[in-house]
Amino acid sequence: MDWLNAENIVAVGTAFVGIVASGVMVWFERRTPRRKRVGYRVQMDNPVGDDVRSGRPNRRLGLFDEAPGMSDATLVLLRIENDGSQGIARDDYTGPELHGLTAVFTDRTIRGVSVTQPTEFGHLMDHFIAERGFGYDGDTLRIPRVPLNPRDHFKLLVLLSGGDVGRGIRLYGGLRDGEVHPNRSATPDDTPPLFSRASRLISILLTVCVVTLAAIVVVRDDPPPIGCARGTLTVTGSTAFAPVIREVAAKYERDCEGAHLTVDPHGSTAGIRELVAAGAAKKKGSPPVVALSDGPKPAGVDELSENRVAVSVFALVVHDGVTLKNLSTADVRRLYRGEIANWDEVGGPHVPVTLVSRDANSGTRQVFQRRVLGGRGEIANSSVDCLHKDDPTAPIVRCELDSTDQVLSTVAATPGAIGYSELNLADDAKGLHPVDLDGEAPSVDAIEHGTSAYPYREIEYAYTYGRPPADSLASSFLTYLTRGNGQDVIRTHGHLPCWTSEGLRLCADEARS
Repeated sequence: MDWLNAENIVAVGTAFVGIVASGVMVWFERRTPRRKRVGYRVQMDNPVGDDVRSGRPNRRLGLFDEAPGMSDATLVLLRIENDGSQGIARDDYTGPELHGLTAVFTDRTIRGVSVTQPTEFGHLMDHFIAERGFGYDGDTLRIPRVPLNPRDHFKLLVLLSGGDVGRGIRLYGGLRDGEVHPNRSATPDDTPPLFSRASRLISILLTVCVVTLAAIVVVRDDPPPIGCARGTLTVTGSTAFAPVIREVAAKYERDCEGAHLTVDPHGSTAGIRELVAAGAAKKKGSPPVVALSDGPKPAGVDELSENRVAVSVFALVVHDGVTLKNLSTADVRRLYRGEIANWDEVGGPHVPVTLVSRDANSGTRQVFQRRVLGGRGEIANSSVDCLHKDDPTAPIVRCELDSTDQVLSTVAATPGAIGYSELNLADDAKGLHPVDLDGEAPSVDAIEHGTSAYPYREIEYAYTYGRPPADSLASSFLTYLTRGNGQDVIRTHGHLPCWTSEGLRLCADEARS
């Protein structure tokens, strides 16, 4: 029988295993629907000094002899981590209290707490302040709403008295679409396994089947990738979205032989002008140019065709010396009208304000003026070097720069500086920090789930001059970017793709607003 060959046997076997595995995973998903998880475990619960309760002499010096109530002191090390598959934002904690989690140490009294974490999670320390609910009372420890990416963790070293080691320690709190649960590990700092043994076995079996089938197909034939196109293409426009485009373009070139893409970002407005000029020069047909723009095209260029790519979230950023974590929209508008010259006027340190802005070609700036400043512009430029006033009559220093990277590096290096940037780039920058607007944090997750009214956000559009042919490199690349492998890259860089189920709704809503 002709059908009874190695390729077909492996294909049928893979399909069968896939169907069974899918059924198992559907059952598993129904049994365990939560994917946001905060896990905790006690890594140490020891008496301080010799344990008199075990029958050995108890010898202590200094504080443990002198301080009242410390003769039975104990130390507990509590590890708290995101051991789920999704990030946890501050808004994901659902309790009515200011803090997010509560730890109770049965029959013991808390004497002191120290927060520790690895160097790579040092940014978490900013959340452990009394204003965010951090504190203790009796046997109860209040833990702030700490945002945690998958695998992020921190540790709490708690000094207690009044009870024996081994008494109950419980952590609880509400988590949207998730749970808080105790976990365990073979050694104190090992990470608990993300998948069960059965899940790993199914994954390995499916992988072996698929690799075997792919090897047979490759040996017999080497078909070209589906949907690829050859030629050259220039992608220009937004500097805020440039890291996404560079990575997607590199992936497309690796996947599609004969494609050559040039990524040349220099601002949304400048990119649209370049696209219009290329279309006018070609006179007929669509030129091999795609322009990315932070927001919709300007009026009067009806020949441009739009493609919604992603929802981008932007943030105001301030130098780390400006200790403010939140600004009201009213104060931001006063800042950019030049009415606030020193940060102490809005509760900050006594440091002069410096406005670090983008040039007129910037879509990030246009979104800021439209969404945050209420359609108003900024005060006039008064400095070339962002340090000294070229116009002595100007109320404050304001300068304009060509790219998001320049804005971030200048704000980080200039005391008292404030600027704006795409959120993911701002989160990765050193020497500065994003600020909330009217108490709303810049959070892609919160916006995606409809729990935030944060205003500084916009659709990222890709424009072409007319509709390029279906078999052109421009058409193929846009499909790859918006509905193919590019979606994963968009997610990785902190944007919400428009062609996901949530993205379709949100991009439609944003386009109407």
